[in-house]
Amino acid sequence: MVRQAVRTAPPTGPPADPALAELRHAVDELAATTDQLGELMLEVAPPTLSDAAAADVLAPLCAHIGEDLDYGLAAATRYPATAGPARTDL
Repeated sequence: MVRQAVRTAPPTGPPADPALAELRHAVDELAATTDQLGELMLEVAPPTLSDAAAADVLAPLCAHIGEDLDYGLAAATRYPATAGPARTDL
């Protein structure tokens, strides 16, 4: 038997529950910050660099801004895959 997952369209407009609206706002801000961090990491360490070379370049930046190097490398790797309009179907 094959079962098909059915997604309903996401609700439009802000949630009626104030706590949920605040949480949604926090998630939106986090997503925007993550995109900005990914852009910065790619400017500093373009994807043409090897992982070792990117780590050498990103280590001082990550130390300066208080981010873990692994997170900086992940942001540089993931940003191109997530760039573009925010998904609203999640």
